[in-house]
Amino acid sequence: MREEKLKNLGKILSEMKSVLVAYSGGVDSTFLLKIAEEELGDKVLAVTMRSEIHPLSEMIVAQKMAQKIGVKHLIIKTNILSRKEFVKNPPERCYLCKKELFSQIKEIAKEHNLNFVVDGSNYDDLGDYRPGRKAIKELKIRSPLQEVLLTKDDIRLLSKEMDLPTWNKPSNSCLATRIPYGDKITLEKLGRIGQAEEFIHHLGIEQVRVRCHHNLARIEVRPKDLLLLREEDLRKKIITKLKKWGFIYITLDLQGYRSGSMEESIGEKSED
Repeated sequence: MREEKLKNLGKILSEMKSVLVAYSGGVDSTFLLKIAEEELGDKVLAVTMRSEIHPLSEMIVAQKMAQKIGVKHLIIKTNILSRKEFVKNPPERCYLCKKELFSQIKEIAKEHNLNFVVDGSNYDDLGDYRPGRKAIKELKIRSPLQEVLLTKDDIRLLSKEMDLPTWNKPSNSCLATRIPYGDKITLEKLGRIGQAEEFIHHLGIEQVRVRCHHNLARIEVRPKDLLLLREEDLRKKIITKLKKWGFIYITLDLQGYRSGSMEESIGEKSED
């Protein structure tokens, strides 16, 4: 079944003749980029959008992986924080962001005479609350992984078989998803969140979210790491650093990391 999906994916990409892959460096888009390169060779362009809402570490990973796969890669600077509607952080924030970024990506595809823009949305994503999908549909962006019914588990297993180092990479998302709807998105908040998460990553915790509730940091980690954070020395390091970066209260969410925890107040599950 999984191999049949892979075969169908290759067929779809081959029929496209040329593609621009919206490339984040994550599990799904890396897998898609690799298959696209195998099918289309130099008719593939990877584009990564760089802005304040994206962790710098993710851009570096994307750069290295595109080079490893052997495709042409562009990193495009964009300033989503110049959009007043986005900065207000409404529930349709992800729609506004995707519309802005993918409109730019479509223009790049036209400039390079590429037939299609494709993204790494997978079949599981259809079950989540993803307002950004509306923008994807409006702009006629193709999602080949979704079209052939490839799930996240499928993609991880196939990536492992293909020796892609991203096969077990933790999921990530833009830093704006750490800020509750209605709270203004600022460069200062994004900076604090990014520094805090990067620091905790370096302590050996792979999956972490630092949710920013004004001057309170709500830390989410996987259940297995909750016990690790009982260690006094580790807690003191985190508290010291996060206070240095402007948080006054530092809390650990006992429910652990879960995608879309910011949507629990509106009864939906989001893109994070």
